[in-house]
Amino acid sequence: MFDTKIALIVRNDLAIWQRLNVVAFLASGIAASAQEVMGKPYIDSNGHQYGKMLGQPMMVFEGDLPSLQKVHKKAIDQELTIIPYIYAMFSTGNDDANRQVFLAEDANHLNLVGLGLRGPKKAVDKAIKGLTLHK
Repeated sequence: MFDTKIALIVRNDLAIWQRLNVVAFLASGIAASAQEVMGKPYIDSNGHQYGKMLGQPMMVFEGDLPSLQKVHKKAIDQELTIIPYIYAMFSTGNDDANRQVFLAEDANHLNLVGLGLRGPKKAVDKAIKGLTLHK
């Protein structure tokens, strides 16, 4: 089927709107960093062309902060594509501010609320081992 896997992990103590927001941002990060997984535009029966979506599934998992931090370390070790989202990014209003608060965060103890991962299927599976699918 696919040699690669995409996993989105969101923290389980967030409000629903926050979870959905984080997942949307993580998915956009995966799409931006892996142009080769983009599908073709959709065309309806009237000939109207729509935008593209990723051409492979993304699985959404959940976990607590220690679980996300553990996955983050494993993902670095596995050299996966990693899209991070930290709690401080909820308080910013733009992408530049997001990068500033991310840079200010302790890299060894990120207050993660979400991670997007992409890489070889076995490596992603190793990084997310023990997580459960989002309910």
